[in-house]
Amino acid sequence: MIITKTPLRITFVGGGTDIPEYYRKKGGAVVSAAINKYIYVIVNKKFDNKIRISYSKTEMVDSVEDIEHPSVRESLKLLGIDGGIEILSISDIPSKGTGLGSSSTFLVGLLNALHAYKGELTSREELAREAVLIEREILKEPGGKQDQYMAAYGGINLMNFNQDESVYVRPLSINAKSLEDFRNHLLLLYTGIQRNSTDIHKKQREEVIKKEEYYDEMKELAYTFFEAVYKAEYPRIGAIMDANWKNKKKLTDGISNDIIDNLYELAMKKGAYGGKLIGAGGGGFLLFVCEPSDSDDIIKALSLRKIDFDFDFEGSRIIYVSKD
Repeated sequence: MIITKTPLRITFVGGGTDIPEYYRKKGGAVVSAAINKYIYVIVNKKFDNKIRISYSKTEMVDSVEDIEHPSVRESLKLLGIDGGIEILSISDIPSKGTGLGSSSTFLVGLLNALHAYKGELTSREELAREAVLIEREILKEPGGKQDQYMAAYGGINLMNFNQDESVYVRPLSINAKSLEDFRNHLLLLYTGIQRNSTDIHKKQREEVIKKEEYYDEMKELAYTFFEAVYKAEYPRIGAIMDANWKNKKKLTDGISNDIIDNLYELAMKKGAYGGKLIGAGGGGFLLFVCEPSDSDDIIKALSLRKIDFDFDFEGSRIIYVSKD
């Protein structure tokens, strides 16, 4: 039995510039952080040669080709596992439509577990690349590739997505006190609205060329944000996120709505320096930058559930191995 633990992520600035329709032309830049909310994947050798998969539903099949879950099916095919296996996933946070990168996080954790199951040593880069290969090339699912790299690497990173498909991951390096101060100026709230990011990604992909100027600005804001965090300039950090959010809303329809806009404006009136909706848009989690002394007023005004979190610096890892 193998158990992996893989972190979800929050994106600060630049999300969207990691889609191939943009980065293959101009290169993208995103600043994200892995958080201590996880997806656990359990892989166990089965007594017979069947395949059992348990997620929001349970599948019991005789052949890999019969698996409905696309990521599981393609992962087993990629690694040459044809049967006699059980796979179970558990998530700390609702795993659909919340904007925290759950589908890619699950896939990275699954690949990590399957490599260990086969007795293979794999790197963070390899896990991220394989996850991108499955989701973007094999399954042709729309979207970017920051989620796969954040799940594999962990940390707080400025990621450059280069035209040649290479990815440069630059970790934020600040001391523990500064890191705690940064975290204390962040407020993560759950809207309770779940959405399907696929439709948003599809529309966004189709409109990249005519919205290129907004992507250009978001990419530059990623570098500015990274610098501002080092200097602990929280009003500026919030203003950068606010500028990024205004640009992102212009990328395509469905990224925001009246409910989200009203919640955002109310938070700003209650003292938030800036913020954004996490993920593709439409629902999920709102992230704000504010003074810790203002957080209670913002929570009360918005009547949303606060999610306490810390940063994760380990990325996907194996937490249990049993040969019994």
